[in-house]
Amino acid sequence: MMKNAKNNLKYYFSNGPKTVFIVMMLLTCITVTIFNMKKVISVIVDGKSIQVITLKSNVNQILKTNNIALGAKDQITVSLDSEVKDGDKIYIKKAVNVKVKVDGKELNIQTAENTVADMLKAENIVLSGEDKVTPLKSDSLKSGLQVQITRVNTDVLQEVKAIDFATEFKNSNELDKGVKKVIQTGKAGQKVITSSVVYENGKEVSRKLVSEKLKSQPVKQIVALGTLGVYTPSRGGDIHYTEKLRVRATAYNADFDSTGKSPGDSGYGITSTGVRAKRNTDGYSTIAVDPRVIPLGTKLWVDGYGLAIAEDIGGAIKGNHIDLYFDSNNEMMDWGSRSVDIYILK
Repeated sequence: MMKNAKNNLKYYFSNGPKTVFIVMMLLTCITVTIFNMKKVISVIVDGKSIQVITLKSNVNQILKTNNIALGAKDQITVSLDSEVKDGDKIYIKKAVNVKVKVDGKELNIQTAENTVADMLKAENIVLSGEDKVTPLKSDSLKSGLQVQITRVNTDVLQEVKAIDFATEFKNSNELDKGVKKVIQTGKAGQKVITSSVVYENGKEVSRKLVSEKLKSQPVKQIVALGTLGVYTPSRGGDIHYTEKLRVRATAYNADFDSTGKSPGDSGYGITSTGVRAKRNTDGYSTIAVDPRVIPLGTKLWVDGYGLAIAEDIGGAIKGNHIDLYFDSNNEMMDWGSRSVDIYILK
């Protein structure tokens, strides 16, 4: 037994250096292999660089090993299943929360896009040429940003509008005073108005006139205003008159004292208009007037005398002065001279 032990010890010391060499070689190979597998890469998250030393090559494994989480909307410059090499840089942009008000809705959006315009494009929010965006589409995104989209559209509208008719009033001596009568019915005209109307989110915000064209002219309304006065004498019945005057009324007859003519003289009892003077209690009696005030042929009512017609003139009859004809001298004297109201008849 002692002999065997001595033999083994002798074998070990004779072969030991070889074993140590082999072990050292193996360790050296492993160390070299590990050194060659080691990589130093940079992970830049929102501009902040993280240096990672790793033996792994897969991007996804590297991120998980170093507790670098990716959100659903975060952006990374390489694919997660790609391989990296020593010295590579991986850029990660974290998504931020943005609110977008559009079409009556408020959208909560996570995005890692750079600008408002990029975010809208990524979220398939389509803008028309007139839509307004606040803030500007070129503005950078940041957490908590609120984006307002105002839908703008312009329509050209045509409207038919009424044109009011005018009303003309005409005096009429065919109607009693205060009475109105439409003798031509008014009719509104029409015009076509073309406008450019701007709507924001469906509500009108401005309107600009483009054109205005006449479709039909209005027809004016004509209203007759009665001017006839109505007077009721004491004997009854209504007298319709166009004018009322206060005059001095005297009396005359066909005798020489009144006319300068006697019975049998040429023109005795004949008025200046060529008709015979008359007193007609049931009709029109002759009176003398100043034709500058009351034209000859005018029919009138004289208070206390009755119906009369201007058929004569006299040298002393001037202004608001009339001379009433009577058949007898007694009637003439009874009348004398007095102030009366006279009514010019229609």
